[in-house]
Amino acid sequence: MNAIEFKQLSLAYGHRGIFQNFTASIHSGEFVAILGANGAGKSTLLRSILGLIAPSSGGISVFGQAVHKGAAFIGYMPQIRQNISNSLSAYAWLTANLNGYQWGLPVLNAKQTEEIQRVVQLVKAEKIINRPYSLLSGGERQRLLLAQALLNKPKILLLDEPLMNLDPYYQATLVGLIDDIRLQYGITILFTSHDINPLLTSVDRVLYLANGKAVIGLVNEIINSKKLSELYGLDIQVIQHEQQLFVINKELGFHHHVNHCRPDLDHFSV
Repeated sequence: MNAIEFKQLSLAYGHRGIFQNFTASIHSGEFVAILGANGAGKSTLLRSILGLIAPSSGGISVFGQAVHKGAAFIGYMPQIRQNISNSLSAYAWLTANLNGYQWGLPVLNAKQTEEIQRVVQLVKAEKIINRPYSLLSGGERQRLLLAQALLNKPKILLLDEPLMNLDPYYQATLVGLIDDIRLQYGITILFTSHDINPLLTSVDRVLYLANGKAVIGLVNEIINSKKLSELYGLDIQVIQHEQQLFVINKELGFHHHVNHCRPDLDHFSV
């Protein structure tokens, strides 16, 4: 069964078009990386699946139903994080987000307490759950944000740049954790990123946004010199070095997150 279907979908952000007439299906339990430069529309696509942004034309369905706000079976980890009180514990923060509370902390019933304990164990956060949220490292905060997205047992997880500002160790740890949860529970993952490299061992397909276009396929079908040159209208070269992929072109005026590469070349990682 398909988890998400895009039918002749066109998206825009304000007056700027993102892409047009995109048709594709995301299979249930699939791990799809959404790639593209800053401003390509990765976050806009996730928000459209959440029903927060209406398509310019075409449609999106989730498990055969038209998208709508507040779908309980979709978990969302946004890129923009809220400010947290210095005194709030990680546990208190998580309970405050259980049902969208914004003011004060709720009194949990037995079922809600059990749900909090379930997601804490799921993301292996037992050792940090009673610490002040403000004192958590970037990787620990992302783990807790993942726990929040997993509340109420979603069937789909939309993760917007969860690897941002994490070092390679925490990137690998978080990706491995997400993939383990996906395989255990059959959750569909849509994961936006600038860099495919931390995802290579987990991802099933790539959805690439560039130059007003959207394409989807296996990693080697999309991240290659011919396909990216067609997308960008530039002479682009994809290089594989020590199990890392690099995309190089001196004319590009934008960069994805940079991995270690020759400093004399303008480059970005896909």
